[in-house]
Amino acid sequence: MLNLTGKGSAHTCDGVSRRDFLQVGTLGAVGLTLAELKALEAAGTAPKDDDRAVIMIFNLGAPSQLDTWDMKPDAPAEIRGPFNPISTSAPGVQISEIFPQHARHADKFSLVRSCYHTAAAVHDTGHQMLQTGRLFTGGIETPHAGCVLGYLRGRKTDLPAHVVLPEKMGRTGGGMPHGQEAGFLGKAHDPFVLNADPSKPDFKVPDLLPPASIGEARLDRRRRLREIVDGTVASFEQSQDAKLLDSSFESAFRIITSKDARAAFDLAQEPQEVREKYGQNRFGQCCLMARRLIEAGVRFVTINTFLTVFDEITWDIHGTKPFTSIEGMRDIVAPMYDRAYGALLEDLADRGLLGKTLVCNLAEFGRTPRVNPAGGRDHWPQCWTMYFAGGGVQGGRVVGARDPIGGVPAERPVEPADVVATIFHSLGFDLESHLPGPAGRPVPLVDFGHREIHELF
Repeated sequence: MLNLTGKGSAHTCDGVSRRDFLQVGTLGAVGLTLAELKALEAAGTAPKDDDRAVIMIFNLGAPSQLDTWDMKPDAPAEIRGPFNPISTSAPGVQISEIFPQHARHADKFSLVRSCYHTAAAVHDTGHQMLQTGRLFTGGIETPHAGCVLGYLRGRKTDLPAHVVLPEKMGRTGGGMPHGQEAGFLGKAHDPFVLNADPSKPDFKVPDLLPPASIGEARLDRRRRLREIVDGTVASFEQSQDAKLLDSSFESAFRIITSKDARAAFDLAQEPQEVREKYGQNRFGQCCLMARRLIEAGVRFVTINTFLTVFDEITWDIHGTKPFTSIEGMRDIVAPMYDRAYGALLEDLADRGLLGKTLVCNLAEFGRTPRVNPAGGRDHWPQCWTMYFAGGGVQGGRVVGARDPIGGVPAERPVEPADVVATIFHSLGFDLESHLPGPAGRPVPLVDFGHREIHELF
């Protein structure tokens, strides 16, 4: 059902496809022609599509753009907030003083300061759109971008194609799906979810169980499987039981029995100084694990910075309990996040992985331009900032701009579907292709009118 060429593909009068024409324009901006890129690919020095990967860091709770990546130091105090801007390694680019590691690595990532959406200002809707490109309507759930990648390219190794760390998003107030599953592609393409905190001293990957619908008979076979795995795997692979396992259980079996797969999740193999460099906390160790998984062949890793906005310190800085104060963001969230992100970029670059791995830092919306009476900021989908590194992105750039008080885009407005299109573009997908949707109806990979943020590349 996959239409790789896509209907409506346009060509110029010289026979050049729209995609090639756009690519030539994009490459020209960085001093490469399409022919030169093809030469690099032929020489093996440019990443092939099958080698491309993504780490999606989703900042659940939504950072305040005015206190992080798009400060307004000349605005009145009730708008500019309590922090000062600092210079970065990217000429002319300033960010908040609470992110010194980001400032050090700003030449590796680029900011998009004009993101917005027009849906309800609740966390769940933003989670849906930023991870799938669409708002869920009519009971139809669009697949997460990582699930699309897994569907189109499959797994590379015994490891799953898409892994979610440390858990899927939990309750955020809207009671709606968050967009971290395979949706209409089917449960077979759901991500593998760690469901554990890798920073705990006794951390182990939880045992993998088949779906509940399999029933007691297969559960009994699974219990026997554990005994066989501890004995001779080869004899099991030839047994009748192995042939009866469904695809989900087969995936679990492959991870259980693969030394390489188990090793990828084993943070104890990392030197202690490396673990400390990332930070001995849940998010820091998830970032380290993401690097290990990408290195081991996982195609897409989604990291949820937080799991809920209730009763824990997060980006959700309304200023009153059960939410976070702006001081809590400064003292707890920012140092943890800044340290891990800096370590991840540095590690990927040092290991030669950054060029083929897109690292995107997303959020469901921004924060109100004016500080509220509690000293915090409330939900604001009208404009906010996200940023991208690696995967073909040129670092040190700023795309878009906002008005003087940071309320609405003033230049180059960017919607969630454009962000997802950017992820697919980095992976080498044809944005005019289709997926098999509900009832067999083709669904465009990207909705009409949305393209990648080409200024990043």
